[in-house]
Order: sequence, then C-alpha cells, then structure tokens
Amino acid sequence: MAEVGVGSQAVPGAGAGAGAEAAVHGTVAEGYEPVRDAFVRNFRERGETGAAVTVHRHGRKVVDLWGGVRDPEDPESAPWEADTPVVLHSATKGPAAAVLHLLHQRGQLDLDAPVGTYWPEFTAHGKDRVLVRQLLAHRAGLPVLDTPLTPARAVDGVSGPRALQAQRPVWRPGTDHGYHPHTYSWLLAELVRRVTGGSRTIGRWFDDEIARPLGLDLWLGLPERIETSGRVARIAYVPAPPPPRGGLRTRPRESVAGAYADPDSLTSRAFGAIAPGPDENDPAYRAAGLPGSAGIGTARALSRFYAALIAPLPDGGPRLFTPATLTQARSEESSGPDRVLVVATRFGLGFMLHGPAAPMLAPGSFGHPGRGGSLGFADPESGTAFAYVTGTMHKSVTNDPRPQAVLRALRAAASG
Repeated sequence: MAEVGVGSQAVPGAGAGAGAEAAVHGTVAEGYEPVRDAFVRNFRERGETGAAVTVHRHGRKVVDLWGGVRDPEDPESAPWEADTPVVLHSATKGPAAAVLHLLHQRGQLDLDAPVGTYWPEFTAHGKDRVLVRQLLAHRAGLPVLDTPLTPARAVDGVSGPRALQAQRPVWRPGTDHGYHPHTYSWLLAELVRRVTGGSRTIGRWFDDEIARPLGLDLWLGLPERIETSGRVARIAYVPAPPPPRGGLRTRPRESVAGAYADPDSLTSRAFGAIAPGPDENDPAYRAAGLPGSAGIGTARALSRFYAALIAPLPDGGPRLFTPATLTQARSEESSGPDRVLVVATRFGLGFMLHGPAAPMLAPGSFGHPGRGGSLGFADPESGTAFAYVTGTMHKSVTNDPRPQAVLRALRAAASG
C-alpha cells in the first residue's frame, strides 16, 4: 500500500496555552487518511497536547502518527517524537498478563492452580482457594487494601505482596468480578517472582523474553539510560474541553459519579490503594515498573506487541501466542456489572474484551485501556493491532473520546 506523508502539519489551537500550535508528523497507508484526520482533530477539538497512534495490519504499520509536545503543561517544551515513550497507566496490564500466559504456554505456570501452590503465604484469611486465573480475571475479591500503601512502600517490592497476604477478600473469590486497579500489580509481580524462583522480576522477564526479541521500546521498569535521555514525556491532568453541541457526551452516570465521590465505596478504596496518589513523573516510580499501572512505552511498541500476539511479523519477529493461548487469553471470564467500575465490564484472562466500557475495533478484540486516554489492543479476525498513547490525562478510566475518535475513523477505513 502506498504511504501518505503527514509532514509537519500545524494544528492551530492545540497545546496547553491559548494560541499554541502542535505539529503532527508521520505516515498513513493509502485509505487510512481518515485516521490521520481524526488524530489531528484531537488536537484541535479534544484537548490533546501530545500523543501518538500506531496501527499494524497483518504485522505491517499502516498508521504511524505523533504530534504535540512532551509536557502537557508547557506548550514550549520539546516536541513529541516518534520514539517518545510515556506512562501507559492500566494499558500496562495487557503486556503484564502476557508474561503469565507465556509462562503457562511453556509449562511453568498452571492457570487453574491455587495461587498458594506458588505463593504459600498468600493463602491466609480465606484465600486458599483463589486460582491464578481469578487474579487475571479480576475475580479474586482483592481490589482494595484495608491500609493503603504510601507511594514509597508501593514500589519497594515487598510491602504490596505482604499487604495482600494479610488482606481478606471483600467478596468470596470466584463468585463475582471487580476491577483491581492497583492490587493487580503486586499480585502478578509476586506470582511471577515465585514461579521463577526469585531469579527474575516480571519486568526483567518481559524485557528478556518479549521486549528485546521484538525490539520494543516498552518497559515494566524504566531503565536509567532512558530516564536520563530526556525522551520520556511527562504526565499531567489537563481539563478536557466540553463536547461540541450534539456531539458525544461522556459524563458518567450519577451512580458512577457517586461511587467515585464516596470515600467508603469499593471504587474509591480500590483506586486509593496507594495514598496519597503517586507522582507518575517521579523517576523512582517509573523505575519500579508496577505491572498494573506504570509501564512505559511508545505507541509503535505497544501496537507491535499486540501484533506479535496474534501472528508472526513480516520482518521475522516472533509470534508470541500459540492459537490455544490466544483463545485462552480472550475467552470471556468475567462479564456484567463491575463491583469497582460500577458499569458493566468484560474480561478475559488479564485483558479487557470489546464492549461498552472498553470499545475496541470489533467483537473479537482484546486489550486494555489506561486511565486518562491510553489504549492498546489486537483484533485477530482482521489482523489489526492498535495503540494510542498520551501524556495529556483527562478524567477517564475507559472509553476516552480521543482514542475512540481515532477508532471510529479506523473502523470506517477498514470497512471502506
């Protein structure tokens, strides 16, 4: 397919300050120009200040765009480049889940075994029958900590697992589901450490077995050489502009808003498992690589990761999942009202599935959004992989308008 260059396209009105401009760069394959146009409109209309989007089709890049600046609060900061990585928030959960699937694929981890098989101390307080698959499907009943961890204790590699050993489930494991925004990190990290005999952290395993073989700028634990390079974008909350009259409105329903506002709700307690909230621009936080919330990567890398889950790559990159593992990862394990997110959600094993809470490309798509706007997924039926990353945090957990606008254009291009 022929490529259409974007060049250095100025976008009036984009950026953090009035009158600022953002330059959009990259290429799109012929027929994908609507995706480029939607990405540009994110800067003009949806409050974007710095972001990138990449789409692979059958392992080949058909969309590769980036624009804006690396600091959402400084329109004069360095420009966003093709190789600019950024914190992925919960979009990290997909790459982290892949580690457990590959350990299972290699015969080192049984997803139907009790967690205590590998982590004996975990079984205290009624957790002896919690299965590994229930951790991945958000069915373990452990989305909260009775005593939240400070940011320093959250990343020390010890306090999180110990707190979960002492934690009682808030529902009987396996009987219901509710999103585990922070505890997912410590559950998966400690399980991988135990399975590997303490020889490798989940971040080291991911780097050795996935990132380096595929040539990915994607880390569960940012190396110091990248931290000090100046490449990494900053994260900041920026108020989203109001939707245009007659446009898509994303204000949560009253029940959802009430759950976030109530300090005693499972929602508030789950998202408050680290208190006060961590500084996501802190080098110590980024180096810790919490596998539920603090992976760092580029759009190119996240999309290529998902492309490699579903097929061998044309340049010789390995296919990560066998057909059986692919089926296992995206088979529905949890569906219906989510006890933490309140809205109805669908989960496979470690991956969210296409649905109203996390719209992706098509019914067979699987991946994970991140709080504030990031999104990565694969759609095996069409051979499509997608990633949107941003430093401009809007107050969304799922279904952010910016990646969704690009996705609507991608659906139209794919069906045209």
